[in-house]
Amino acid sequence: MKKQKLIVAIVKEGQGYSASVDLKGYKIYSDADSFDELKESILTAVNFTFEEIGIVYALDELKFEFDIKSFFEFYRIINAKALSERIGMNQSLLAQYISGNKTPSSSQQKRILRGVHEIGQELSEVQFIM
Repeated sequence: MKKQKLIVAIVKEGQGYSASVDLKGYKIYSDADSFDELKESILTAVNFTFEEIGIVYALDELKFEFDIKSFFEFYRIINAKALSERIGMNQSLLAQYISGNKTPSSSQQKRILRGVHEIGQELSEVQFIM
């Protein structure tokens, strides 16, 4: 098997997080109390799974994906009201997506993600006056 970049699905559950990887018949699961612990835990599980065939992964080779509810639970610093205004989405609708009461369509997910990426890009370019 050729080494591939793995997609790790992250879900916030109660007090912790769970992770899953589904790759060509391999199903790998892990859970932990914090996202940092989860990253290490899933990396260990992935490397244990592929140990027999000599494949070893590093953390930067895993791509982490969140559902919207889990993303906003983890990144509480993001203000949903301000984001909704920025992307031109009804605040109540975004709040329903974040709470899990409604499931956004693919186009709505892309709209939210584009807004988050734009904010991230802007923040990465910020400089403070020294």
